[in-house]
Amino acid sequence: MSPLALTALIFGVMLVMMAIRIPIAIAMFSAGALGYVLQAGWLPLANFLNTQAFARFASYDLSVIPLFILMGNFASQGGISKALFEFASVVMARFRGGLAMASVMACAAFGAICGSSVATAATITSVALPEMRRHGYSGRLATGALAAGGTLGILIPPSVPLVIYAILAEQNIAKLFAAAMIPGLIAMVGYMIAIAIYVRVVPGHAPEHEDAPRLTAATLWGVMPIAIIFLLVFGGIYGGLFTPTEGAAVGAASTFVAALAKREITWDKFKHCFYATAQASAMIFMIFLGADLMNAALALTQVPGQLAAVVNSWGLPPLAVVGAILLFYVVLGAVMDELSMILLTIPIFFPMVMALDFGMPSESVAIWFGIMVLMTVGFGLLAPPVGLNVYVVNGMAKDVPIAESYRGVMPFLVSDTLRTLLLLFFPGISLWLVKYLG
Repeated sequence: MSPLALTALIFGVMLVMMAIRIPIAIAMFSAGALGYVLQAGWLPLANFLNTQAFARFASYDLSVIPLFILMGNFASQGGISKALFEFASVVMARFRGGLAMASVMACAAFGAICGSSVATAATITSVALPEMRRHGYSGRLATGALAAGGTLGILIPPSVPLVIYAILAEQNIAKLFAAAMIPGLIAMVGYMIAIAIYVRVVPGHAPEHEDAPRLTAATLWGVMPIAIIFLLVFGGIYGGLFTPTEGAAVGAASTFVAALAKREITWDKFKHCFYATAQASAMIFMIFLGADLMNAALALTQVPGQLAAVVNSWGLPPLAVVGAILLFYVVLGAVMDELSMILLTIPIFFPMVMALDFGMPSESVAIWFGIMVLMTVGFGLLAPPVGLNVYVVNGMAKDVPIAESYRGVMPFLVSDTLRTLLLLFFPGISLWLVKYLG
C-alpha cells in the first residue's frame, strides 16, 4: 500500500468511527494503531505505547490545563457570572440591542477567568437569556449573540486550546496569551458592532428603547473580584512573579476565595467543580494520547513531510498557504471539536508554515499562526452543521428552533470572517503586545 493510500485509510477509519459516534479519542487511537501496525508491526506499537503515555503526561506544562479548567468551574459555580452580566447591562443598556451587547461583554469578562468556550456560553446563557427574552429580544438574536459571545471564552486568555498549541509548537505560553489579547478585544467589539447593525437593518428582534439602570456601588463592587483575579494572574505572569502554570494555580485559588466571599458555593457545588475538572481533563488527555498515536502513524508514512515539500515547490505566496490551511480548518470544524483539530493537525501544518518566508522571526510566525488557528477554530464553534456553541445555547432555549439559532449566528460569522482577514494580512496586530515581553 502506498503512503498516500495508507494516509487516506487512517483518516477514513477515524472519520467512520466518529460518524458512528465513537468518542474521538478512541477513534484517533484506533486509526493510529491500525496505521502503525500496518507499517511497523505489533511489537513496535507495543514499545511505543509502553513509553508514550508517561512521556506525554510527565510534561510539567500540562498541569496548567486542569488548573485553568478548575478556575473556570469555580467561577461558574460561584455566582460570578450574574455580577458580570448585571454590570455589563448597566454599561450597555442605553444602546439599542444593549442587553445582547451586554451578554457579549459578560462572555468576554468571564472568558478572562474561564478558558473554555462551551463553559462560557452555558454559564452566561443561564443568566442572560431569561433577561433578554423578558425584555423582548427574539430567540434568534438572543441565542445567536450568546453562542457567538461564548467563543470569546477561548479567544481571551486564559485559553485551553492556546495552551495546547503552545505545548505542541513548543512556544511560550505567556507570549501566546499576550498575542491573543488584542484579537480577543477586536472580536468582542466586532460582535457588538454586528449587533448594533443587525437590530437596525432587521427590526423587530430587539426593543426600540430600553430603560438604562443606574450604576450603583453594589453593581461595581460585584465585578471587583473578577478584575482583581485577572490582574493578579496576568500581572503576576507578565511581571515575572510566577510562571503560567503557577499563575493558573493562583487563579484557581483566588477564584475559589471569590466564590466563598459571594456565599454562593455549597459543598455540592464544590465537589462538582472537581468532578467536572477531572472529567474535562481526562477527556483532553485521552485525546492527547489518541492524537499522539495517530500523528506517529502519519509520521511513519512520511506524507506530512512530502506534503510540506510539495507545497513549498509550488512557490505560492506564504499568506495563500496559510489562507488555505485556515479554510481547511473551517471545513474540518464541521466534524471535529477544537481540541481534536489542534492536536491532530498542528504536527502536520506547523512545520509547513515554519518553512515559509513571512519576513518575520520564526518565533513571531509561530505565535501569529497560533492566533490564526485559534480564530478559525472559534469559527467552527458557530458554523453549521455542528456549531457546538449553537447546540449548547439552543439546548437551554427550549422555545427556539435550532434553525433560528443558526440564523442568529450569521452576522457574527461575517464579523469573524472580517476579523480573520484583518489578522491574516496584518500580523503586527497580534504581535504588538508580544514585543514588550522581550
